[in-house]
Amino acid sequence: MNKSICVLTGATGGIGHAIALQLAQQGWRLVLVGRDEAALKRLQGECNDQAEIFQGDLSEANVRDELALFTQQLGGAQLLINNAGINVMQAFSEITEQQIDQLIAINLTVPIKLCQLFLPQITAKNGTIVNIGSSFGSIGYPYQTLYCASKFGLRGMTEALSRELSHSKVRVLYLAPRATDTAINSPQIRAMNKALGNTMDSPEQVAKALIILMNSTKKRRFIGFPEGFFARINGVFPSIVDNAIEKQLPKIKSFFTN
Repeated sequence: MNKSICVLTGATGGIGHAIALQLAQQGWRLVLVGRDEAALKRLQGECNDQAEIFQGDLSEANVRDELALFTQQLGGAQLLINNAGINVMQAFSEITEQQIDQLIAINLTVPIKLCQLFLPQITAKNGTIVNIGSSFGSIGYPYQTLYCASKFGLRGMTEALSRELSHSKVRVLYLAPRATDTAINSPQIRAMNKALGNTMDSPEQVAKALIILMNSTKKRRFIGFPEGFFARINGVFPSIVDNAIEKQLPKIKSFFTN
């Protein structure tokens, strides 16, 4: 059995929970990271003695340092999965400065800092970093301004770091789920997705896509159609996506205006 160490942030969220169970089944020794200690302990119990827990707020520098030291004392990480994330879907004019700071910190700044902090451990193990992005890291979407900004940034950072390390044995991968059936999506967002006919994947589908990506030679994977197709089209012919979303805009807007 594989006893290599994986550090998984956002472990108790829907996607994180599914990833943890998949990796535990494959024999990874997990360091489950989150802020809810009780939820971490419950997940630890589901991982068949394959997991350690680390409770803390990763937006704090000392907590990140403690996590790196904790993992090093276990033997060092071979896999880092930056999965923690939050979302806010509302009109850009209504977003507060506090929301901007919090979302950019959790979705972008913290993953960047963790990549840098854990790179020596990952390099020593010829390991892998996986950043969990989004289809909205390639497609700008109305009322998702902040989330798109953070995920566009994460995708660019991942791509750049992957190319910077291309002559080493370290892999830096990017996984882009579409809408997923987790608590990050409010009832309002779920209703909108239903009205638009958008498919929501299960967390287990996302976890399986992650395993497929890790076991392939690819550096990135976009989940689902038409989202994955739109992500590619948006990079080449953005006006096509402009027109498609413009037709949806009245229906989207109806969920966020009184």
